[in-house]
Amino acid sequence: MSHAMGHVPEQERDRAVELVQQAYADGRLGPAELERRLELALTATASGELEPVVADLADEAEDEVVHIAANGGLVKRTGDWHVPRRLRVDSEYGRVRLDLSRAHIPHPRIDIELRLAYGGATIILPAGASANADGVRLGWGRVTSKAPGRRSPGRLHVRITGDLPYGSITIRTARR
Repeated sequence: MSHAMGHVPEQERDRAVELVQQAYADGRLGPAELERRLELALTATASGELEPVVADLADEAEDEVVHIAANGGLVKRTGDWHVPRRLRVDSEYGRVRLDLSRAHIPHPRIDIELRLAYGGATIILPAGASANADGVRLGWGRVTSKAPGRRSPGRLHVRITGDLPYGSITIRTARR
């Protein structure tokens, strides 16, 4: 493997390119700016050089909160689905299954907010990802996490918050 490209993790570079292309698709950048930024993203040799390329673009995407609500039944997302930067799931009695292991996740960190009155949630992370569920408020509910709590550089980190009066959450990483 040649290291001429410097030390920008492939994931970070791809993400920068994706943000720039998305901004162009949304009409937030003109063709000349698109070209300039893509060039910078592709020639960056350090993570710090990617920052200015996407600094003003990331914020707009940061605010998208995708909200899924269900009374009962099963809220299920598996396979190749697009995971937003922030996801909120409300379920009164239902079960929630979020399988991120094969999902498309263009963010280094995502926030999942779960409001489960009596329901239960299972969150399956990609191998190597970490999760922190310290922000979950528990009543009689419980959180079981088999995933690493500390984030590792270049890997996905999931922050889980919400309310579990009686609900339960299980977090685990995908079996390779």
